[in-house]
Amino acid sequence: MKLAYYPGCSLEGSAVEYGLSTERSAHLLGIELVELDDWNCCGATSAHNTNKMLSLALPARNLAMAEKAGLDLVAPCAACYNRFRSTRHEVSHDPAMRGKIEQILDMPYEAKGEVLSILELLANKVGLEEIKQKVKNPLTGMKAACYYGCLLVRPVSHTGFDDPENPMSMDHIVEALGAQALNWAFKTECCGAALATSRPDIGNRMIHEVIKNAKEAGAECIVTACPLCMMNLDMRQAGMEKALGVKYGLPVYYVTELAAIALGDTPAEVGVPRHFVEAEKYLAVVAERAKEAALTPPPQPKKARTASAAAGGEAKEAPSAQDTEKKVNAFIKAFEKAPDKMAARIIKDPERASVLAQLVVGDEKKIAKLAEAMVADMEKAAKVGDAYVTAELRKREKESAS
Repeated sequence: MKLAYYPGCSLEGSAVEYGLSTERSAHLLGIELVELDDWNCCGATSAHNTNKMLSLALPARNLAMAEKAGLDLVAPCAACYNRFRSTRHEVSHDPAMRGKIEQILDMPYEAKGEVLSILELLANKVGLEEIKQKVKNPLTGMKAACYYGCLLVRPVSHTGFDDPENPMSMDHIVEALGAQALNWAFKTECCGAALATSRPDIGNRMIHEVIKNAKEAGAECIVTACPLCMMNLDMRQAGMEKALGVKYGLPVYYVTELAAIALGDTPAEVGVPRHFVEAEKYLAVVAERAKEAALTPPPQPKKARTASAAAGGEAKEAPSAQDTEKKVNAFIKAFEKAPDKMAARIIKDPERASVLAQLVVGDEKKIAKLAEAMVADMEKAAKVGDAYVTAELRKREKESAS
């Protein structure tokens, strides 16, 4: 697989370890990354906030060069990816804007090539099974909270590769590496972005909420795919702790660091010693857990037992895939018929249950996810429902504030 590679400003500056680990994990997975020659800044927030045409022309120049080379492009930075996808979307849907941009660039750009995030590349293009087969150092025993932040999966019309409220691509990648990806409610909440510098009184609280929620969910580390999220959660964690009088010391990793390490690299090779929160010791703990797990015989599968079997009858086999599908479909129909009752089964708090009921009306995707979770594990369903409600309440709060 050959792709155009856009490192952007961060991966050659504040997020060097992201750049190192992206290149190493790509190499270990047999992906050829061709860095764009003479690439320019995507414009980031500055261009986006000051001049619309500039905010489109800057990303478009990089995209046009990748298109000219006949390559799809991967942009690991969440902000760069977001700006590229937004530009591609606008050019694809507005011929007049496309003409203006081509005139500014003095080169054609037809928005034919794909723009991939690092999560799309690993989960969808490489594939989870391929990753599993190449893992040499499984991250067995790692308890990770996968943090997507607010840019990677939003807006859906521009990105569309994952659920904007309960994304799972990074969770699946981390699980393919051998770790446990935890369910938690803050995976797409904002970390505060630049507020950590302009309004630390607000930024510190937002950083704190993310880390606190991850810890409460049982996380021993946070995994991200965004340089700014990494900067806030890692570099600014100590400052937040001092300002708010708390102590977490929670290590934070780029998903590509974990991928490269699981595929055979050492933490030092991918830049882990550069982190501000000590992150090597936890990886050593995980390595020991993996060794112990490898020496422990796997438990023998047991057949599910009904109440009568437990009382002395014969054991019965676990439900078949067909039975599971029937149960899921039954829950889906129940959601469509009585969303209030179903929401109340998932979330005990009446007010939050009411919000969930409002959210699922007419939303087939949310209903399907909740139904599948209910069949698998009611505790998981509660966490999924809680994530939906938390995201909605945050959205309403922001809208009322503006």
